[in-house]
Amino acid sequence: MASSLTCTGVIWALLSFLCAATSCVGFFMPYWLWGSQLGKPVSFGTFRRCSYPVHDESRQMMVMVEECGRYASFQGIPSAEWRICTIVTGLGCGLLLLVALTALMGCCVSELISRTVGRVAGGIQFLGGLLIGAGCALYPLGWDSEEVRQTCGYVSGQFDLGKCEIGWAYYCTGAGAAAAMLLCTWLACFSGKKQKQYPY
Repeated sequence: MASSLTCTGVIWALLSFLCAATSCVGFFMPYWLWGSQLGKPVSFGTFRRCSYPVHDESRQMMVMVEECGRYASFQGIPSAEWRICTIVTGLGCGLLLLVALTALMGCCVSELISRTVGRVAGGIQFLGGLLIGAGCALYPLGWDSEEVRQTCGYVSGQFDLGKCEIGWAYYCTGAGAAAAMLLCTWLACFSGKKQKQYPY
């Protein structure tokens, strides 16, 4: 099977897939922020949440439902900053995934990725990583929403965690984006083989 990638290009393709998968898994998982409410652990992502309070009619009190899920609607996301973060980070993850899958196809298809295409792909990866980084930077602006304040002891604010802590998924998303911006963008410049010159 012919490849359009150099040895460096194969490493780039595998690393691109790893970075994209890391960022996408981190983005999808609702473990960006950890806290507790009514004695139960609570976690948030940008568009998902685990454990939420509901009013129990039979006992006439608030109880925690311990399950994870998306917010019922886009407007249900607790803050405008988190809604923007969801869009920006999702777009960045989509770009990283698109480049990673194209790079993996370059391992099997000859003349798919030239040096120029590799450089353009690196630029797209840089943009994707930048978008994810912007989403990670926007996320703390939503820590002053009422849902987060209930979970973080009513002492949280923008860039102030209160009694909460940052979860592994936040770090995972950011690390995948940083690796894509720094390593993959650089490797992409050396990924494609020089195109053959055909005499006409």
